Amino acid sequence: MATAEKVPMLAEGHRKLNEDLKRLKGERPEIVEAIEAARAHGDLSENAEYHAAKERQGQIEATIADLEDRLSRAMIIDPTTLSGDKVVFGATVTLVDEDDKKVKYQLVGQTEADAKDGRISYNSPLGRALIGRQKGEEVEVSTPSGDRYYEIKKIEFI
Repeated sequence: MATAEKVPMLAEGHRKLNEDLKRLKGERPEIVEAIEAARAHGDLSENAEYHAAKERQGQIEATIADLEDRLSRAMIIDPTTLSGDKVVFGATVTLVDEDDKKVKYQLVGQTEADAKDGRISYNSPLGRALIGRQKGEEVEVSTPSGDRYYEIKKIEFI
């Protein structure tokens, strides 16, 4: 039997997934009630409320299964316990682009990524280009708007 691939995430991301799971599990009784109420209206073949409630139930159950899977494979990483001179998951990296504009990103898990917040997925094109690199190195990233070049100015574990 193949082992499940671990899903790296920060403690904050793990907490958020647990909160989402708890909220969705709390919706289960409401959905069951909605299905029962719709079923009471009679003919199920033409009952839009019933079909909508069953569809919502399917969506919730699929999301619950996905969250439970990710949480069971979670590998929680605390960036403050890391060190070194290479970019790894959890590192906060200061970059300078070809226009001498500074940007700062923390490499996080896919569910935690929010570029506006300075958090990019380790699996994104830029994240993959940064992993394993050192301060002073240049990275090239292909984007829809063309190739971008960055120089790594600083690597922090905060």
